[in-house]
Amino acid sequence: MSSARTLATAARVLRQLRHDPRSIALMLLVPCLMLFLLRYVFDGSPGTFDNIGASLLGIFPLITMFLVTSIATLRERTSGTLERLLAMPLGKADLIAGYALAFGLLAVVQSTLATGLAVWFLGLDVIGSPWLLLLVALLDALLGTALGLFVSAFAASEFQAVQFMPAVIFPQLLLCGLFTPRDRMAPALEAASDVLPMSYAVDGMNQVLRHPDATGDFIRDAVVVAGCALLVLGLGAATLRRRTA
Repeated sequence: MSSARTLATAARVLRQLRHDPRSIALMLLVPCLMLFLLRYVFDGSPGTFDNIGASLLGIFPLITMFLVTSIATLRERTSGTLERLLAMPLGKADLIAGYALAFGLLAVVQSTLATGLAVWFLGLDVIGSPWLLLLVALLDALLGTALGLFVSAFAASEFQAVQFMPAVIFPQLLLCGLFTPRDRMAPALEAASDVLPMSYAVDGMNQVLRHPDATGDFIRDAVVVAGCALLVLGLGAATLRRRTA
């Protein structure tokens, strides 16, 4: 793995995204808009926004980064760009790390904007540090990036890439504890939720909401989300094929 090749790949991806304002708007503005709408949907019940706003602060970046990354990477696959790149002295790790770095930088901007809006403008009341909220939001966005890179290998068109969202994201959304506490679910569903990374993302946000300092559960949640992101990135690298014929 070469740092120069990784940085060159990241720079190329960022240059391409610079000419795609719709994708940039989806990544940076849509999560902020959703939080803004949510705040005023519950304008008469600010406590409700406090209860679910932190959870959605982690979920929205994951979903938007999943969509953008899966579609952008699929374009590279279907256009033959990835195949041409892999015909050069560029390792799979360089390529995946470059994509992760490029989208990771955008995830930093996205998470910073959404967290700043929620805490300092919309008045999200959290007991813990906003920096811990930002950390979990960033890890969630990186997880969405990793999932998008992975599922792009199994889609033949952008429409199919979007179709993976109900299969990959919706079950996690239903079982993450956003709608009902996980310990009140049927035992089989609770067991399923225990292996889904979004459950730990939501739990990490709730830990910041209720505790002034980083708890042991918060550290566990952050490590699980980060570990899942790294695991899925590794699986994404395994889907790349180098053709020499």
